[in-house]
Amino acid sequence: MTELERNQNYKNYIFLYSGQLFSILGSSITQFVIVWWITVLTESPVILSIASFVYILPMTITMPIAGVIADRYSRKKILLTVDSLQASVTLLIIVLFNLEIAQPMIIIFLNGLLGIFQGFHMPTVSAVVPTMVPAEKLSRVNGASFLTSGFIQTIAPLIAAMLLSFLPIKLVLWIDPITFIIALIPLILIKIPKVSLRKTQIEKNSFFEDLKEGFYTLKLIPVVSMMLLVSMFINFLMRPFQVLMPYFISFVNSGNSSDLALISAFLSGGTLLGALITSIKKKWNHEIFTYFLLETVLAIPTIIFVFLPKGTFLLMAITCSFYGMLVPILNTIYLTLMQIKIPADKMGRVSSIDWAISSAISPFGALLAGIVAEIVGVSNLILYCAIIAMIISMIIWRITNVRNNRDQEEDKNNTTS
Repeated sequence: MTELERNQNYKNYIFLYSGQLFSILGSSITQFVIVWWITVLTESPVILSIASFVYILPMTITMPIAGVIADRYSRKKILLTVDSLQASVTLLIIVLFNLEIAQPMIIIFLNGLLGIFQGFHMPTVSAVVPTMVPAEKLSRVNGASFLTSGFIQTIAPLIAAMLLSFLPIKLVLWIDPITFIIALIPLILIKIPKVSLRKTQIEKNSFFEDLKEGFYTLKLIPVVSMMLLVSMFINFLMRPFQVLMPYFISFVNSGNSSDLALISAFLSGGTLLGALITSIKKKWNHEIFTYFLLETVLAIPTIIFVFLPKGTFLLMAITCSFYGMLVPILNTIYLTLMQIKIPADKMGRVSSIDWAISSAISPFGALLAGIVAEIVGVSNLILYCAIIAMIISMIIWRITNVRNNRDQEEDKNNTTS
């Protein structure tokens, strides 16, 4: 590929991602509105956890399948198809609200369909990045992506809460299809590079062989596999903190949608700050050690969160901002390592397997969150999960060979230099 083609692909990616930001804004506002509606209408942590379970489980199941498809077929056509289907489901939800026949379980089911489409969307977009962005710019682009999406997710709950204060939900929901149209324009106009597979490989490899090859490729990178294992446990244990937040604000602390929006904005603002750090920092030294350390530290803000006095929403928001700050740093370190080490023609399969494994038990964490919260209380559940998360991260670091792999990697880098 010539330098001119590389630069054009990079510009096309920036254009594509700019459109995606509008879609993120619309989807974030819609999700905030729907989750708050379910929370206030049902007053049940169990229903709230079921809603999260129904969304996450189909997405988790779909991702490995989507990754194989993304490596075999046109990624542009896949994105056009799933994004259009997602917009259609959103329009159906709007119709139900306009006809005043929306019921929690119906909306939860339709949200599950959105989860399926997201299961196709995320690994496909992830597979597109290394084909359009030069390797030397991957780390900064990943950081910048978290930076811009973090900004969007910071303002989205504030916009949603503001709109809910003077508009009915059936009008607020129209933001999503409008932003979808904006995001569709660059997707139609630009060219997404195709990854060429050898003809013999296409003929020989079945769908399941491709999937198996993705697992085998991941297995060849033991450090990444171990980081993935930690991520899976952390996702499971942090799920109650994420899923039950609306219930915690509304019923444990007698808050309203504006209070939830404040905390959500600070959480996303922290993500924005963390993304800014990753976009400025060129390289992370001792990245494997840093990753495990930050996974351990991630639980500390949630522990502080549950001990804050009731109704102190600003303090809760500030605490959540520290949690949010750590997430893009963790993700950038991990994603950059994976994108550098994995061949482009296997990226779709591996990234989809990565998404699926890292969140494999998250749906059950979401489902159990509401059930266990009814027994031990929401605050106690969040506290217990945070403490266990810290212990697991430290145990995996101490008893596995991750440290040895780290030392070998550093020795290899020193030898090369």
